[in-house]
Amino acid sequence: MQNSMMKDWLDSSHLYGANIAYVEDLYEIYLEDPESIPEDWAEVFNELPRLKNVPQEIPLSPLKEYFKHLAKDSSRFNSAARDPLTGSKQVKVLQLINAFRFRGHQHANLDPLELWKQPRVPDLDPAFHSLDEADFSQSFNVGSYAIGKETMQLDELYRSLQKTYCGSIGAEYMHITDTEEKRWIQAHLESVEGCGTYTQDDKTRLLKSLTAAEGLEKYLGAKFPGAKRFSLEGGDSLIVLLKEMVRASGLGGIKEVVIGMAHRGRLNVLVNVLGKTSAELFDEFAGRHDDTWGTGDVKYHQGFSSDFATPAGNVHLSLAFNPSHLEIVNPVVMGSVRARQDRRGEQCLPITIHGDAAIAGQGVVQETFNMSQTRGYSVGGTVRVVINNQIGFTTSNPRDSRSTQYCTDIAKMVQAPIFHVNGDDPQAVAFVGQLALDFRNTFKRDVVIELICYRRHGHNEADEPNATQPLMYQKIKKHPTPRKVYADQLIGEGSLTDSQVTALVNGYRDQLDRGECVVEEWRPMTGHSVNWKLYLNHSWNIEYDTRMDLEHLKELAAKVAHYPSNHTLHPRVRKVYEDRELMARGEKPADWGFAENLAYATLLDMGAGIRLTGQDSGRGTFFHRHAVLHSQDDGSVYMPLKHISDKQGMLSLYDSVLSEEAVLAYEYGYSTAQPEFLVLWEAQFGDFANGAQVVIDQFLSSGEQKWGRMCGLVMLLPHGYEGQGPEHSSARLERYLQLCAEENMQVCVPSTPAQVYHMLRRQHIRKVRRPLIVMSPKSLLRHPLAVSSLEELAHGRFHNVLGEIDDINPNEVEQVVMCSGKVYYDLLDTRRKAQQKNVAIIRIEQLYPFPYEEIREVLEPFQHVKHFVWCQEEPLNQGAWYSSQHHFLAAIPKEASLSYAGRQASASPAVGYMSLHLEQQRELVNDALTIKTNE
Repeated sequence: MQNSMMKDWLDSSHLYGANIAYVEDLYEIYLEDPESIPEDWAEVFNELPRLKNVPQEIPLSPLKEYFKHLAKDSSRFNSAARDPLTGSKQVKVLQLINAFRFRGHQHANLDPLELWKQPRVPDLDPAFHSLDEADFSQSFNVGSYAIGKETMQLDELYRSLQKTYCGSIGAEYMHITDTEEKRWIQAHLESVEGCGTYTQDDKTRLLKSLTAAEGLEKYLGAKFPGAKRFSLEGGDSLIVLLKEMVRASGLGGIKEVVIGMAHRGRLNVLVNVLGKTSAELFDEFAGRHDDTWGTGDVKYHQGFSSDFATPAGNVHLSLAFNPSHLEIVNPVVMGSVRARQDRRGEQCLPITIHGDAAIAGQGVVQETFNMSQTRGYSVGGTVRVVINNQIGFTTSNPRDSRSTQYCTDIAKMVQAPIFHVNGDDPQAVAFVGQLALDFRNTFKRDVVIELICYRRHGHNEADEPNATQPLMYQKIKKHPTPRKVYADQLIGEGSLTDSQVTALVNGYRDQLDRGECVVEEWRPMTGHSVNWKLYLNHSWNIEYDTRMDLEHLKELAAKVAHYPSNHTLHPRVRKVYEDRELMARGEKPADWGFAENLAYATLLDMGAGIRLTGQDSGRGTFFHRHAVLHSQDDGSVYMPLKHISDKQGMLSLYDSVLSEEAVLAYEYGYSTAQPEFLVLWEAQFGDFANGAQVVIDQFLSSGEQKWGRMCGLVMLLPHGYEGQGPEHSSARLERYLQLCAEENMQVCVPSTPAQVYHMLRRQHIRKVRRPLIVMSPKSLLRHPLAVSSLEELAHGRFHNVLGEIDDINPNEVEQVVMCSGKVYYDLLDTRRKAQQKNVAIIRIEQLYPFPYEEIREVLEPFQHVKHFVWCQEEPLNQGAWYSSQHHFLAAIPKEASLSYAGRQASASPAVGYMSLHLEQQRELVNDALTIKTNE
């Protein structure tokens, strides 16, 4: 071919534009096996001359640029090049195959109600690719189409493509960049044309699941008319999907499955998958409950655990407890799974169940997708099931609830494959469940199943959906249930008789009448690797001992301060570690970072696990922790805490993703599944926890009362008024104190390194597992007075209250100032400079549970004092004053008065100007130290 002719051909041919993808596919096949493509195309690729510095086998991704370069380089042609137009029909066939792979889902039969109006996709028509009726009888090479044949007649190929990609399953996976993953999906879909093979026993099992799903809802509707149950009706195939995935997971070696879901269909899952007895459920509807569970929660928020028999052995199932905040349970499930995996390896599967409006509308979904492949939060992939009832939460129209074609498009951010499936086809649902599970287990990545169905009733059973969705509900009223659709199919094909179908319905109803467990696979739970009984029924006053041998502590301190000599540190970090060497020998008082690291080392040494995450937690936001040392030469890291002993506990220390809500929920989930770890989450600034308020309100503060779920999570919240403005001063102490009741959690404000050391050790050593909220410091990290000795660490304990430390005669004291946190040092410095001897200062280090006994002991020498002051840095309407003044009043002598010293009430947490901050700070300190007179 002459040079000009070749250039004209390249400029106008199917090698350019969108069609380049199909030629790339053909070229990729050629690179793997030159004999597997048509001879004329093989010759074209063989005769393409080399470019300078370009290898003969060009990777797939640069192919387009290579062809463009060929088109522009007139020197590359030789007279031997032959016209490739003879193979153009073959290319068109490959284009057609790839069109179905890319867009076949848009023509799939996905909507049981047939209300979806998908736009016509011209690419799926052979005529679009210039393939006419005469070509249908011709045979073509099918390239990488994984049907098990090298060539097919076009009419046979077209039918196969429609069956594979346009049946009850719509597969979206061509957005994935990893070729191996795409080829894997193609092989598993195309080789069976998108259909599983099911025996008569298999079909009967699927029908039993549908019969159970429908039977429970009808029974509850008749027995408890008008009661809220958030029915699954219309999405009945969810029970098929879950049971088949659990069954398959057992065959794949998985030992535990943790499920997270919101309230719709939850009762059905509890009874028909996990095996909760119908009698237990009926008792809840009737208002009977277990008094040992605190205040409890509504029945459609409850969790449950059981064992499920599979052909390969029992699988332990857990349905996570969940509030009405929908998607927030997903990171909780992931954290719980990570804890279980850390205990027993990759044998635990997370399944999260989403609503169509929620997965598209709630930001925590994006956060969990973003976490899914990170080091600190990966769980080897989550199977995410979306129940798309096409109406959202109440009366939502999809056009109002999202801006994407599918509600699942958010999953494309992590290149997760998405399988849309018609909820009226249980065999397709079961097939997709197996496919998704296999993909997850193979590639350790998230995978999404969109179960497209409908909602037979309103948002709840008292709702009237016809008012806003008349056409949809007219259709639903006439539409047979999924059980009816499948039963008729099986009867029609001769797999079952009408009497057998009826017997299944009657048998299930009889089991409900008897209050039995209706899950044949249910088994009583066997032993677990965590013994929660160790932590039950303990009060805060349980005995604990955080002391240890001083010499052994010095040995651990030396390890905390050690790093390899060839590990080059940044000069500032090197200075920190030089100081730590002195601290380890007792030649310099311990600062905050050293004491905190030493607390972790002592727990690791005794076999406890430590998990600490947060933004910049390895280094510490304020450059104080430095538990992860980065070499300045090669970027490698060294962690002294991983070199404590040969038998030390597991250390997991990660800088988190830039999220608070999902990360805190994840750590909560981890803590509820792993009481043998000290689990900590650190906010970069304390007020950043505002973004995770739903986790704090719905899980941390009330999870034990509502659900009996214990959790020992520690929240480290930097707090203190150093003039950094409204956003970085207050950790909103008042919010946590407002949530405190029934001894549900601890709120501590430690002010010395020894205090934080013993507080952290106490949290793990004491057999109580409740959250610990820590108002942690910023400026105190390097304050010259905020230091401790090794003896205080070795032989001390955590003091809920710290008394006067200066040499002051109690009999001369006229006023006692009570405070917490950094303001103590401002008060102490001002008093010392003034040489004031008539005011005593005490620190309340634990604000909740309030330490009445300790504070009375500390105040014993001051019973004659008539004036007590509570001093705080926070404004009047914030901090501890409003929530705790009744505690202060109860602790001081009955005849004494209590006054407030602090900032005036403010809508903002702090001022933004340093000069104004310093002026306010001076005023509140002076006010606290000024002797009050009787008025």
